Amino acid sequence: MPDDTRWTVKVSKETDIAVRSYLAEHGGKKGDLSKFIERAVQKEVFRATLRDIRERNRDLSDEQLQALVDEELTAVRNEFWHDRKWWNE
Repeated sequence: MPDDTRWTVKVSKETDIAVRSYLAEHGGKKGDLSKFIERAVQKEVFRATLRDIRERNRDLSDEQLQALVDEELTAVRNEFWHDRKWWNE
């Protein structure tokens, strides 16, 4: 993977043992620690993004939220299908 970035991180000995034990118990192979960390970071970023969105929209009613979702979905669908040059050929 040419777009990979190397990180140097420090974790407690307990965390290291816990993660490596977990991976070993689940048939871990070379590279699984990196995959595990990447998934964990992605999940945490996603959770933080959800928290931010919920906080930003906490004063909206259910109907207002649904209208925003519907509006954005319509825009994305229209853009998706409009940009499909192969579809129009």
